[in-house]
Amino acid sequence: MTTSTILITGGTGRTGRRVADRVAGHNPRITSRSGPTPFDWDDPDTWDAALDGCSAAYLCYSPDLALPGVDDIIKRFVSRAGALGVDRLVLLSGRGEDGARACEDIVLAATPTATVVRCSWFQENFSEHFLRGSVLAGRIAVPAGDVREPFVSLDDVADIAALALTSGGYDGQVLELTGPQSITFTEAADQLSRAIDRPISYESVDGETFVLEQVAAGVHPDEAGALAWLFDEVLDGRNVATTSTIEQVLGRPARSFADYARSAAAAGAWS
Repeated sequence: MTTSTILITGGTGRTGRRVADRVAGHNPRITSRSGPTPFDWDDPDTWDAALDGCSAAYLCYSPDLALPGVDDIIKRFVSRAGALGVDRLVLLSGRGEDGARACEDIVLAATPTATVVRCSWFQENFSEHFLRGSVLAGRIAVPAGDVREPFVSLDDVADIAALALTSGGYDGQVLELTGPQSITFTEAADQLSRAIDRPISYESVDGETFVLEQVAAGVHPDEAGALAWLFDEVLDGRNVATTSTIEQVLGRPARSFADYARSAAAAGAWS
């Protein structure tokens, strides 16, 4: 399949830039709030210019699809996308989130060529997002208890999203992605310690303490609150099961957390 232009929402973000790199031969339109093509989910006046001339779009809503009212935004956006001729949608969704599931239903109903890429916590949260500072400080403090999570690689997610955007093989499907093994945050800290060759500890804290510490570290209060809500919402064991989707789609195993930690350390993620 050849697309005229592929809209990449959040195109400078962690998933968006990876997807954009992988569809570079398909004329990606990389958008962000302050980029050459401004796009803001909360400002419908920016939507038409971003969508104009596109036949496919990667939908990455930040901070999270499951937050109240996001389903209405997604419904309005996909309606506008359809009116402007966008017939292939790939939605990055959250695993185990009722609000995200409502957004999935909206996108899948909008066009028969839509695909949902559903996953939960990214490995790169420890190196490219809110937990990087914690790793650097040697203490990961989150409200997660001893729950296990099959952390998934953003590179695996982007590989699959790019395939869905540029081929017709996954129309109407929900692709649920996980890493190959569920591990606790204690185990994640241990693997990071070995990769970085310095001690990293894990401490389970309550949501209020987590927010206060994240804000003190420079995270915006709204984002810190949304993260605390997500910990409380989905880190209760509901997502502990792994899937084989990455291996089935890509023909290779999903990236393990240990491999991620070694590669990120070698690339200087925590230097």
